[in-house]
Amino acid sequence: MPHLTPDQLASYAEVLVWAMRTSRAVPFKNGELVLLRYDHDALPLAEAVYATLLDAHLHPLPCALLTAFMQSEHFGNTSFGQLTFAQPGLDELYKATAGVITILAPDDLTHLSRIDPRTIAAGEKTEMQAAGVLDRRRRAGLLGSTVCLHPTEALAEASGMALPEYAERLARACLLFTPDPVAEWKRTKTELASIGKWLDGLNISCLHIESERMDLTLSPGEKRKFVGVTGRNIPGFELYLAPDWRTVQGVYFADQPSLRWGRVLSDVRLEFHNGVAVNSEAGRGGQFLAGRLASDGGARRVGEFSLTDKRISKVERFMAHTLLDENCGGETGNCHIALGGASAASFTGPAGELSPEREAELGFNASSMHWDLVNTEAKRVTAVLPGGGRRAIYENGQFLV
Repeated sequence: MPHLTPDQLASYAEVLVWAMRTSRAVPFKNGELVLLRYDHDALPLAEAVYATLLDAHLHPLPCALLTAFMQSEHFGNTSFGQLTFAQPGLDELYKATAGVITILAPDDLTHLSRIDPRTIAAGEKTEMQAAGVLDRRRRAGLLGSTVCLHPTEALAEASGMALPEYAERLARACLLFTPDPVAEWKRTKTELASIGKWLDGLNISCLHIESERMDLTLSPGEKRKFVGVTGRNIPGFELYLAPDWRTVQGVYFADQPSLRWGRVLSDVRLEFHNGVAVNSEAGRGGQFLAGRLASDGGARRVGEFSLTDKRISKVERFMAHTLLDENCGGETGNCHIALGGASAASFTGPAGELSPEREAELGFNASSMHWDLVNTEAKRVTAVLPGGGRRAIYENGQFLV
């Protein structure tokens, strides 16, 4: 039974197709292929998106994602050959794909909790190799993509809400209660772009982030810009950049719980020295955290830094999924870092210029992991400007434009 109304589902579908179009550097042409990936519980929204794609004269190709049971069997009851099996034809499919819309609706958040993380990582590595085709098309501007959530009992329970309340909060976060959600997302995109332009214009040499349990500094680095609404995910209220990972120093603290691979982590404390997390602690999930930090050479380094303004965000509280929680406004806004891979969207030059060698030269972190860790404490962010001057740019959950 859907927990979004028919009108909300239709509006949500229009927003997702707009987001997919927005994330692509070139316009879509009639008849191009769009891969529609969805969890089973998201079928009502998937059907609405399918209809909207047909109305847009595109070719939707529906593809159901694995259920929690299927994932448990795939990672926990399989041979190595089955785990690393590469699905035939994926490269050809991805090369022909102009857009991807992914609708997540998890029916269980703990189903992988008893499976060795190394096993999951080995299986995901195979999937990522095929997904590399999509990433190259995205960097070339030939692929549009977006990802979103559909409300489920599992998400509602994990966040401490009844499903109707969760669905209502999700709809509000996606601006579905506004008269014209797509127009409202366009307005939000313009607003965040204006703030990002202001930040870029300061020519910030260093950022100092302070809260009760955090004292961190980092530098944006050369050829960087702050990025707002890209369409890559809905909702998207943050402004982020890919910092020079080599400049990260001090202590970062994530007070918001993080759910990953069936594990719950809380009160994560990371101590950085010369860009590397040399010490890590967690109130819960510390052993899992240590294992993930050792997963590859870039896992201990920062690929993203982000700030969210509480006046702009419509995510009001913990929602038990990073897609929403990294955009939390609440009473104090949020900042988050992502351990692992950096986003090329923060690069100011031509996308084709950002080769692996150029990424290394500029301090764009490379890793197979990308893990957002969110701090919702009251904080102050100070920018160090050229010549040594200092200016507060964020305090009490809002940008000080």
